[in-house]
Amino acid sequence: MTERQPPRAKPERTLRPGPRPLPLHLAMAGAAWTGSLSGLSASSAAWMHWNASASARANPLADDLAAVLAAAEPAALAEAVRGAAARRLSAFLDGLDAYRSHDFKRAAPAAKIVWTGGGARLLDYGSGDEAHVVLLIPSLVNRCYILDLLPRRSLAAFLAAAGIRPLLFDWGDIVGEEFGFDLGDFVVKRVEPAFADAQRLAAGRPLTLAGYCMGGNIALALAQRRIGDIAGLALLATPWDFHAERPESARALAAFAGILMPGFRTLGAMPLDVLQGLFAGLDPLLAYRKFRRFAALDPDVEDALVFVALEDWLNDGVPLPWRVAEECLIGWYGENTPGRGAWTIAGVPVRPEAFTKPALAVIPNNDRIVPPASALPLARALPSCTTLRASAGHIGMMAGSRAETELWAPLAEWIRARV
Repeated sequence: MTERQPPRAKPERTLRPGPRPLPLHLAMAGAAWTGSLSGLSASSAAWMHWNASASARANPLADDLAAVLAAAEPAALAEAVRGAAARRLSAFLDGLDAYRSHDFKRAAPAAKIVWTGGGARLLDYGSGDEAHVVLLIPSLVNRCYILDLLPRRSLAAFLAAAGIRPLLFDWGDIVGEEFGFDLGDFVVKRVEPAFADAQRLAAGRPLTLAGYCMGGNIALALAQRRIGDIAGLALLATPWDFHAERPESARALAAFAGILMPGFRTLGAMPLDVLQGLFAGLDPLLAYRKFRRFAALDPDVEDALVFVALEDWLNDGVPLPWRVAEECLIGWYGENTPGRGAWTIAGVPVRPEAFTKPALAVIPNNDRIVPPASALPLARALPSCTTLRASAGHIGMMAGSRAETELWAPLAEWIRARV
């Protein structure tokens, strides 16, 4: 008689920690669920009123909704709302679990490390035979691999295939003395030495700078310092006038950061979850919506893999050194130092009007992180700037399904035109 073997234990899943901050996203999903029920009570009690003329302009469905609510049988309506709210919350939790347990792992970049300094590296995606070289500078607050997300969602790979040698600056992890750096220190002690190595690799061929988001501000500061050594400057979704749109919100963010700043000084950095929480404040229910959509996807289709890759990138940040946090949150958002011409690097004001060489500003029309009203003043201030409007959002422009047509191809063409 064969001895019956005990069932094999299933291996424990290694869950992703995100989306960060997870408690905030769970709380917002719970608020959406309870808000559906309280909203029904308010509408049933006639607490919600629409101005007929205003509602017709703002939302033509408002009158229809009011009529449906008035005609509905109260008990049936309440049950329908409770059921819909419960299904949405359940879908959100299913999507959250599917993401956290997904088996996707990003492959190592197909690039050589050609320079290191502190926690930073310079990644070379080219062969060395290209006629043009571009130094790509990402934002300091996110990892660099949004420019090389997946094999078919990679600006770096696209540029390499287009005959351009991409050198991607990787901020890496903040280490040692970098916790005491401000942006000037990062420019002078990290980006500028990497630029010198990029010059060596260019060996006399045209060398262009391209900065994404906050990396564009850093690229502009470097371009002003090394104007004689570069062929052009591309600014991709780069903020400049922080009070051009919703200045009261920008000042409120700065005031909130000011309250927390003593704690950041003590820690040496602004914790990642705090930074992610501030980004979540731009659209508190974004995670609630997108994880419900993700729950309906086959986990093996490309859309699901792209979703997981992007979420991993969003949640894979590093703490922001406290001086940089103070400079950006209080200086940029609170005092609008770039827009007023008061932002300085190593004691020298950063002035776009001083960069007289060719420039390209790519501005996404649907960008909520860097609204077009913030980016356009920078494009207008550059004496020789071509402005390109992209039909995308802040991240979609760089790694979305239309990124090749909206950004990659026009950028490659512009780089190849530099001499």
